[in-house]
Amino acid sequence: MVAGEVVGARRETVALPVPVLLVVAGFAAAVVAQGGYYLPGRVMSGLLVGVAVVLARPRPNVVAALGGVFALWAGVRGLLEGDVVSALPTMAAAGVFAGAVLVVAQADREQRELLATVVVGVGALVALTGWVAVVFRIQSWTTVSEGLLRASSTLTYPNAAAAVMAAAAVLSLVLKRTLLTSLMAFLLCTGIGTTMSRAAAIALMAGLLVLCVFSGFKKTVAAAAPPLFGAVVAVVALLPTMRAADEPRYLAAVAGLVAGALVALWLHKLGRYAVLVPVFGAAALIGFADRLSSRVTFSSPDRSGATGAALELIARSPLLGTGPGNASLFFEQGNQGTRFMRYVHNEYLQVLVELGAVGLVLALGVVVAVLVAMWRGRGTPLWAGAMAGVVVLLVHSGFDFLWHLPVVLIVAGICAGLGFPSTEDGIVEGTEA
Repeated sequence: MVAGEVVGARRETVALPVPVLLVVAGFAAAVVAQGGYYLPGRVMSGLLVGVAVVLARPRPNVVAALGGVFALWAGVRGLLEGDVVSALPTMAAAGVFAGAVLVVAQADREQRELLATVVVGVGALVALTGWVAVVFRIQSWTTVSEGLLRASSTLTYPNAAAAVMAAAAVLSLVLKRTLLTSLMAFLLCTGIGTTMSRAAAIALMAGLLVLCVFSGFKKTVAAAAPPLFGAVVAVVALLPTMRAADEPRYLAAVAGLVAGALVALWLHKLGRYAVLVPVFGAAALIGFADRLSSRVTFSSPDRSGATGAALELIARSPLLGTGPGNASLFFEQGNQGTRFMRYVHNEYLQVLVELGAVGLVLALGVVVAVLVAMWRGRGTPLWAGAMAGVVVLLVHSGFDFLWHLPVVLIVAGICAGLGFPSTEDGIVEGTEA
């Protein structure tokens, strides 16, 4: 099987091993527990992944070793600051990611294909609940930002939900094309639109570029165009409902979702008229430009102010950082006076602030080790989707605080593990990197 092909059908007897099922359970637990950001969700998802590692008994590799050193450094910095407890979330985050990688890497190819389908399915449910939340004004599943209702689903943070959906979306494009997988891909693309996440849009484009390189331009366009075009129709129909001050347009939103699904399923039957879909979308965006002006610009005063404050903290302690949990970012913002932010909305910069250059080098070492190990597993269509998913999350992490949510770390670990050399290649992964 070569990278230009589509993932084929699985044998009827394929089943996920118990450790992999526990990683999936950890993923699902984090999805319903606000991304696992708060203590109960963090403990539950971490415990499930931890038990999975114990049952799988993987042999340590470079990824696990570097992740362990990174976690150890976070603990040392917490100890030096007199607050080891503040380092526990960072240490747990490294453990959850590395654990998911080690467990998933032990699955064979057909098990990985089934796991990828499960991840795509969960992502599609996140997308659908986000759409429902916007249309029916479910406050706990939406976020009002600059007058717009942005879908956040059960994760309660739009950008985190968008990151999960974007990673799942590129995975969905390498699955065998069926009615179900086509609908899931459409829902994922629509869900990204309902979050109005600029970072997710950029990250998704990066993922599609990776697929173009490793799966071929024509095959990627053929797989991505139907769900993307369908999502354009569904999101455009949702725009009149997305402004918080307006009354929801239930019929228009539902009709748009149905029409978008039909476009996604039967775009090929539109022939040359298919070009009218993006034209229609562009015209609608222009019509709603006044409502969407805040989401179609790269300007973000809060992020800019937080970045400036972070750079000041780095200048004070470039090597060791402020210590985990000690990045208090204060900055002036015009008439609003002094503002405070806890996160820089750039995980690489966040690590540099809290754990210094030492922590950033270790974190980047983990990233490089993952990419090197994944490169050894290249050659299958699922690998291309997994690599695209990892790139999506790496790019998106430069714009948001994603590593603080176990749900994102587990998805990243799953994608990385899916791309490791398969056991069918005669390599028991989790043994070396």
